[in-house]
Amino acid sequence: MTERQPRLLRAYRKLAAAALPLTPLLLGRRLRRGKENPERIGERRGETLTARPHGALVWVHGASVGEMLAIIPLVERIRSRGVHVLVTSGTTTSAELAERRLPPGVIHQFVPLDVPRFVTRFLDHWRPGLALVAEADLWPNMIVECSARGIPLILVNARLSERSFTRWRKAPAMIAALLDRFDLCLAQSEHDAERYSELGAPRVSMTGNLKLDVPAPPADATRLADIRHAVNGRPMIVAASTHPGEEAPVIDAHHLLRDRFPGLLTIVVPRHPERGPGIVDLAEVAGLSAVMRSRGYLPGRGTEVYIADTIGELGMIYRLTPIVFMGGSLVRHGGQNPIEAAKLGTAILHGPHVWNFADIYSALDAARGAEEVTDADNLAGSVGALLADAHLRETVATAAFRTVEVLGGALDRTLAAIDPYLMQLRLEQRS
Repeated sequence: MTERQPRLLRAYRKLAAAALPLTPLLLGRRLRRGKENPERIGERRGETLTARPHGALVWVHGASVGEMLAIIPLVERIRSRGVHVLVTSGTTTSAELAERRLPPGVIHQFVPLDVPRFVTRFLDHWRPGLALVAEADLWPNMIVECSARGIPLILVNARLSERSFTRWRKAPAMIAALLDRFDLCLAQSEHDAERYSELGAPRVSMTGNLKLDVPAPPADATRLADIRHAVNGRPMIVAASTHPGEEAPVIDAHHLLRDRFPGLLTIVVPRHPERGPGIVDLAEVAGLSAVMRSRGYLPGRGTEVYIADTIGELGMIYRLTPIVFMGGSLVRHGGQNPIEAAKLGTAILHGPHVWNFADIYSALDAARGAEEVTDADNLAGSVGALLADAHLRETVATAAFRTVEVLGGALDRTLAAIDPYLMQLRLEQRS
């Protein structure tokens, strides 16, 4: 298929092949930064000690935690049809989630670096009969090699942010050549479908957001009971998945509210847990007592800011309080996923920058299950109104829950779209 590859794609493939000698340096640097699992580093080179199961195999790829959460119900449904499933991801946190949440019999591997030799080694071993790629994790060598082997490629839960869309439009021939190799593109929204179509995806349909069909995240019952006992009914707000530049206005809002609501506790869950110590410093500079969960602390009577700098505990944190500010939205990040918070009965506040989940936030705002805030004063005003009025909190939380329930159904639509491919695999397995 060389003749179909535009100049930029050919250049990328040559550079990726030439970069092979540099990959030990890259992986070594990532190891030192804690971004790789040292015991499984070979998987990033396409190496594995895990045997391929006999029979049909579907490969499902999700880049990180968010994508992994979205595809787990889809993986469960595929596995229930008697087809083996291999799941790949690219981060240590997503691997930890996979270990806890993937159904029995499903194999997890780290996705190899997009270097031709590693990709070839990976595909030679696993020989998938179908490849499902979640959202927009498009690795050119993997796509080209799958296509060359006749492996059907399907984009599931496909989304494309405005930033990515603008970037890809600068390389139209390359993105069109990659998207043309996909059998189907199953988009989260009409906006995503339009963007993929404009970039050259030939068979696009809108199936909805799989994250809307993900069950509410679980919580360890003992840990939840312990932290509930520690907070003992105090007024609370959670700032979830915060990014640099957001903790300061959250702390300022706490200052504005602390006299009106004695005992107020603000729980900050940073998007990147390693930022915990810096958030403690921010709180202490502001004159507030702060402790970190990762150091074994529960919020004491004098704790004003509790930094929940741990992995996989948002389900527990959301169950503590009916008011959640969703991070990544006061800064120009694009917003974090509000679906889990809505499913667990919280009233949602968010900043103006929510383009990553524009359709969902728009629906939540329209139903009055969420409210936009712009700064510390605005945040304090909205939190104060919700803390002071239990009926208002319940009304907003109920509207958020009902909105995400109505928007569901993407899982069934996605399965209907890929079912002919699964049927073909099962027929080939029988023969």
